[in-house]
Amino acid sequence: MSSVDFPRRELFQQRERDYLLSNVKVSMRSAVENIEVGDLKVEKLREGETAELPRWVAEEFASLGLAEVTEEPFETEILKSLSREKMIGAFQLSNLAPDFYLRMKRRLAYLRDAARAGRVRKEDYERLRASSYDLIGIRLGKLLSLSSSSTTLSAIADKLTPEEKVFFATSQSLTKEWRTTLLGEKA
Repeated sequence: MSSVDFPRRELFQQRERDYLLSNVKVSMRSAVENIEVGDLKVEKLREGETAELPRWVAEEFASLGLAEVTEEPFETEILKSLSREKMIGAFQLSNLAPDFYLRMKRRLAYLRDAARAGRVRKEDYERLRASSYDLIGIRLGKLLSLSSSSTTLSAIADKLTPEEKVFFATSQSLTKEWRTTLLGEKA
């Protein structure tokens, strides 16, 4: 592992922890009461009740069939994002939510495991995986083009996720170093 990989990996791990600790709305399928995990205490939630819980708790409740996370299905969001990205120009980027890639990674992992266990069709996982690869490829291509131009990070920062900001800064630095090496002068 290179020295560049460590800070990037640490950043991604911290972002994932923050994401899991963020609150999400759930609709209770069953009643629960007197649940205590660390600092979290759930006194009482009734069936049909809506509550905000840390994402990791909501996901555990959902996996046990106790609750349903009430968010737009990620499959819909990625298809909208992919369509937007294809429609705009080669040097333009659409906005992605800061937690977009975190949600994508978690949804893919869930569908992969659910497909292996026979709870969802393998085609559903493969379709989301293909759309994810398409979107990542399109955005990486645009980011590489922009990083080798005179575009600054501050000019496009509002359109980028934190992961893309790291990628853009790294590729911009590598591009400058490459030019300097090829031209023998400061580029």
